[in-house]
Amino acid sequence: MGNAVADSPSRRLVERKSHALLVELGIRLVKEKPLGTVGGVVTLLLLLTGIFANLLAPYGFNDTNMESMLSPSSARFLLGTDELGRDVLSRVIFGARISVIVGLSAATITTIIAVLLGMLSGFIGGKFDLVLQRLVDAVMCMPGLIFLLVILTLIGPGILHVILVLGIRGGIVSSRVIRSTVISIKENIYVEAAKAVGCSTPKVLARHILPNIVAPVIVLFTTRVPGFIMTEASLSFLGFGIPPPVPSWGGMLSGTGRTYMFMAPWMAIWPGLALSIVVYGVNMFGDAMRDLLDPRLRGGVGRYGVGAKAKRKKGGGEKSQDDNGERPIDVRERPTEKQQTISKDPSM
Repeated sequence: MGNAVADSPSRRLVERKSHALLVELGIRLVKEKPLGTVGGVVTLLLLLTGIFANLLAPYGFNDTNMESMLSPSSARFLLGTDELGRDVLSRVIFGARISVIVGLSAATITTIIAVLLGMLSGFIGGKFDLVLQRLVDAVMCMPGLIFLLVILTLIGPGILHVILVLGIRGGIVSSRVIRSTVISIKENIYVEAAKAVGCSTPKVLARHILPNIVAPVIVLFTTRVPGFIMTEASLSFLGFGIPPPVPSWGGMLSGTGRTYMFMAPWMAIWPGLALSIVVYGVNMFGDAMRDLLDPRLRGGVGRYGVGAKAKRKKGGGEKSQDDNGERPIDVRERPTEKQQTISKDPSM
């Protein structure tokens, strides 16, 4: 009972600090990274569009209207129709759902695999690290798009296959980032102390390593999402991604989009514009989060923004003062006894 009472204030304090850090991160994002803020808005709109596609789309993605085939923009069809009379706006909105599903799912799988492989390889080291890194080298030496095309040719196209292939390959390649971070962290004194008192390897990884690599993990996740959206569009454009009639921005650009490009250019313009805006916005948001969270980059302030204000104040030329408001005496400003003797010598 006493432990529960003692733990509740500490838990509230931790929750309060976490909330304050998130608020500070959001404020710094708005003030220091305006493009990142715009990218965050685009990312939020993408998520909401993908989640509420059924409510936002005026028609179903496969509803046909033979009387309005290849119709330009009108009050009924805001972005026009395709060769089967399907509403382009509805298909673009449902294509956002595919991008959200593929981007977030593949990035989640990538992050999980990268964290597991990177933590084990960096912490255990030795022959295990040597063998694992040679396997990573074997995957990295193959061109990414060629590797994906070969695997999808063997297992067939489909949204689940695309997510798994993108996530697994991305996790293997991205494990290098986590591994380098873990190698630098495991040399700290608190990790050696945990080993000295007899903590098991899983406990050291869970309590001392994992909490200190949260920032690189967040950066890894946010920077992989736009890449996977673009890769899915490329695979669908080549015919190895999401099969029709499910709308994908890359699939809408290929096939009929190219066939009717001059007769009905809106069939290729609108999905291409949506893809460009989303990839650019999510990229800007991911780069901004990387700059804010990664202490190795300019603008990074260490772990979750702690110490940012102190660094900015110090760089701003503010004079340091003691508790009484008086400027502390610098030892270097005091003249030495020899200098005092020389200054008092009348012959000088």
